[in-house]
Amino acid sequence: MALLNSVLSWIMKQRIHQMELFIKYPHEVQDDCFRWLVSSAKNTEWGLKYGYNSITKLAQYKERVPINNYDGIKPYINRLRQGEQNILWPQEIKWFAVSSGTTADKSKYIPVSEDTIEECHFKGGKDVLTFYCNNHPETKMFNGKGLALGGSHTVNEIDNQAFYGDLSAILIQNMPFWAQFIRTPDLSIALMNEWESKLEKIAKVTSTEDVTSLSGVPSWTLLLLKKILEITGKDKIIDVWPNIELFVHGGISFLPYGEQFRKIIGSDKMKFLETYNASEGFFGIQDRSDFDDMLLMLDYGIFYEFLPVDDLDKENPQTLTLEQVETGANYALIISTNSGLWRYKIGDTIRFTSLNPFRIKISGRTKNFINAFGEELMIDNSDQAMEIACKKTGAIISEYTAAPIFFKDKNGGAHEWLIEFDTKPENIEYFGEVFDNALKSLNSDYEAKRYHDLILNKPLIHIMPKDTFYNWLKFKGKLGGQHKVPRLFNDRKYVDEILTMIKKS
Repeated sequence: MALLNSVLSWIMKQRIHQMELFIKYPHEVQDDCFRWLVSSAKNTEWGLKYGYNSITKLAQYKERVPINNYDGIKPYINRLRQGEQNILWPQEIKWFAVSSGTTADKSKYIPVSEDTIEECHFKGGKDVLTFYCNNHPETKMFNGKGLALGGSHTVNEIDNQAFYGDLSAILIQNMPFWAQFIRTPDLSIALMNEWESKLEKIAKVTSTEDVTSLSGVPSWTLLLLKKILEITGKDKIIDVWPNIELFVHGGISFLPYGEQFRKIIGSDKMKFLETYNASEGFFGIQDRSDFDDMLLMLDYGIFYEFLPVDDLDKENPQTLTLEQVETGANYALIISTNSGLWRYKIGDTIRFTSLNPFRIKISGRTKNFINAFGEELMIDNSDQAMEIACKKTGAIISEYTAAPIFFKDKNGGAHEWLIEFDTKPENIEYFGEVFDNALKSLNSDYEAKRYHDLILNKPLIHIMPKDTFYNWLKFKGKLGGQHKVPRLFNDRKYVDEILTMIKKS
């Protein structure tokens, strides 16, 4: 392992110098990326359609190429899945990440090229380690194994040449052979389809390994850790894995889960590092240990545009580039990538915390918010408010979701919150009061609508029985991988489904 540490240290030092360049020259790096993407795809079907060979300026690109969502490029992706090539990107496309950012019934098949695997996702994974080791040179992480909790993959039934599955599983499947020696469990278990059997096997196998790092979605990783404690009979994870030191997380906010992880791991030396890694690309990494924002990664073959959230419903919205963004504002992320996603609206919203260098926080989803009464409540508001309420009341939250209660007769509107607690507050009324006040302090629009209960009444909070959300996801066929509970929704579809399920049980 000493040789491995030496080699990795040398590689990481070289990469730090490269990152310093895009931090110092962000606009030039993004301009080069834009020109390379357009030039590379000029002879594809998409490039010929939009005249990429004559595009020399960003203004031309914006004028010719519309902002797209999945439905806009779905016909092209369907043809790629049938084996046609050179449609969106000049490389062969045979991998498709099944996007499961919400519990929606319709799956999205996001094309993943070799360029994206190597120069985006793998590069991002290596950069995570680079930042961590640079910030913690005393690390002994490489003396043990890494446990990545991913999804499964399936062979496409059409021609046996196209493959689809969770992004995490695609990356595990494509890892270089040497990487398999420093990870656990083996592929036969890591890529199992049936979630509950898979969780059981991973827990049994890895509980006897020297695991030093974890990576995955917080909610599912927490279930694995609880299963490991159940199997081993130990009280804390540090008793199972005495050398555990890092959890790399992403997919959902860590705020509602942080206290649970600290409690179950039982070590004050444990480090937590956030990444912004989606099916469509790898976008951000928490590069500073004492701050919870992420550095926007600018040299992964992704060109960024930013659409102000207030302009989302406009007929011809105008996007901004890095030169035009401001801190504090919410932007929908628009990307053009080295897998052939062109001006693609991925559905996430971000806000900048710094412009030198460019650092961001994920603020929510373009469809996962509540704005029934002009309150513009975003997920980062609710996650922060939940954290504040938990700290003040001693509660620990497992999962939650919320939806509006619309005006009816003489009754005003409100927000209805379904919360599953790991540790319940002694007084739910006090918890609700603290939570409400925290939302007011974080969101001036919410505060205005709550004034004297004129538009919004105080939150209506229901304590959900244990495993409510797990059982709901299981009923929806959405266990494991990157599936997650939608925090906020502007209609009552999910809340009513869960309440109906509870009444029937």
